[in-house]
Amino acid sequence: MNKSQWIPIIVLRVIAMASTFVAALLMLTSHDSAKVLGMTFQAKYNNSPTLKYFVIVCIITTVYSLATLFIPPKKSWRPVLVLDVIVTSFLISSFSAAVGVGQLGKQGNSHAGWLPICGQVPKFCHHVSASLIAGFVAVIFYFLLLLFSLNNVLNLVAFKA
Repeated sequence: MNKSQWIPIIVLRVIAMASTFVAALLMLTSHDSAKVLGMTFQAKYNNSPTLKYFVIVCIITTVYSLATLFIPPKKSWRPVLVLDVIVTSFLISSFSAAVGVGQLGKQGNSHAGWLPICGQVPKFCHHVSASLIAGFVAVIFYFLLLLFSLNNVLNLVAFKA
């Protein structure tokens, strides 16, 4: 790969890494408490396994992206491409699950009798929403990174043939 091919990949990776870091940081700092019927309850991200999964995937993705910045692009494009596919898949799955939980917290579920909680713990909901927005940005940039990397690999294979 020449310089004009790997510079956009590095830029995309840095932006995606920053957005996963921000998403994890916002989710880790999301907590609020409310008093309902004389009882105090706390809303934290670690009360939900789905939000924990989102945070873990964001942290792993951030560390992976940081590590790949130090790998020379000419020598190891195949394993990085495979790991990019895996990381992008995990990021999409964790984001989708977290959005489902966020929607449930915001809207509730009248069929199941689950009430929305965002009216009682708005600070928590704002942090989760901001984290999900950053996660959505990360998903978009990882998907673009994956498409750009695949295009470069296909061009590299076609050039060798």
